[in-house]
Amino acid sequence: MKQLFCALWLGLMTTLAHAADLPKRVVSLGGPLTEVIYALNAGDRLVGVDASSLYPAAATKLPQVGYYRAFSVEGVAALNPDLILATDQAGPPAALKQLQSLGKRVIVLPGDATLDALEQRVHGVAQALGLKDDGGKMVAQIRQQIAPLQGKAGGLKTLLVMNRTGKLEGAGTDTTADAMLQLAGAKNVLAAQKGYKPLSAEAALLLAPQAIVTTTMSITASGGLEAFLALPGVAGTPAAKAHRVVVMDDLLLLGFGPRLPESLRTLLAGLQAPAS
Repeated sequence: MKQLFCALWLGLMTTLAHAADLPKRVVSLGGPLTEVIYALNAGDRLVGVDASSLYPAAATKLPQVGYYRAFSVEGVAALNPDLILATDQAGPPAALKQLQSLGKRVIVLPGDATLDALEQRVHGVAQALGLKDDGGKMVAQIRQQIAPLQGKAGGLKTLLVMNRTGKLEGAGTDTTADAMLQLAGAKNVLAAQKGYKPLSAEAALLLAPQAIVTTTMSITASGGLEAFLALPGVAGTPAAKAHRVVVMDDLLLLGFGPRLPESLRTLLAGLQAPAS
């Protein structure tokens, strides 16, 4: 009996010690990571997020530390986190090193827009937080749900543009935007281009996209949908004439996180809608 009691006591002490080591004050640098944290039911650990963390609504009520690509070291440190989760797109790198020099635990996860990288993000977050749920079920469901959706756009010539500064920028390869078009089976008319680059009206007309995909923030920056359709780089394209313009929430379209199946369904619904 005494041996059994000792074994139970040691087990309890080990559990309590493990619980004490679990991070309880977490800062997330990146909207997609924040979504993963909430999807794993660990949102109560968050004490701060970056400006791209717009989903779920609870995340928008937390203190912000700037945009993840140029976050405030002082802002993060002031929240006294015991864990900082970031992707390899967060930075600048010197800022992450500065946090480490302050004794902060920083874990950097892959930010690529691929299913394998998404799986690594989910498992990485779960492991860093010491969760019993390692995210395996979530990842399996994501893969299962997107499998029948892939390639359904049938090679539709598509242009994905952003309007952040009043000037259109088109998305080429090596972007999450391009990865989404590839998943959907749409043909990116800017596949010969790498990254985001300014798009002239002349170039857009020559590309002759059958569909245009953009974000809600881009529509707002343009002054509304009708104003967007009247932009020199949009008006005159087959997509604009047919009103085949897909407008999606920025993070839903470009997050490549737990809501990926919803994002792909929404994108396909817009691309497959009858032209008007």
